[in-house]
Amino acid sequence: MWYELEQKKLQFKRQLDLPIQYKTLTLNTNYRIDILVENSLLLELKSVEKLLNIHQAQLLTYMKLAKISTGLLINFNVPVLKDGLKRMKL
Repeated sequence: MWYELEQKKLQFKRQLDLPIQYKTLTLNTNYRIDILVENSLLLELKSVEKLLNIHQAQLLTYMKLAKISTGLLINFNVPVLKDGLKRMKL
């Protein structure tokens, strides 16, 4: 995935730590964004038999914490990739 983003000359960050901010307190968590593209699209990558509600909840949580309004949940464990895509908006 990141190779293709590089080839398209898109700016992106991989495995970006996502701490939680509460007032003046910063809480370091194990939350990690898989890929953030152009500081406006969050990609959560999976390879699972079936996408579950918990996967969608995870993406929505990351989007809210990162203040990113658009996200893609991508499951690579499907015969046709378009069947493994779920777009989400805040």
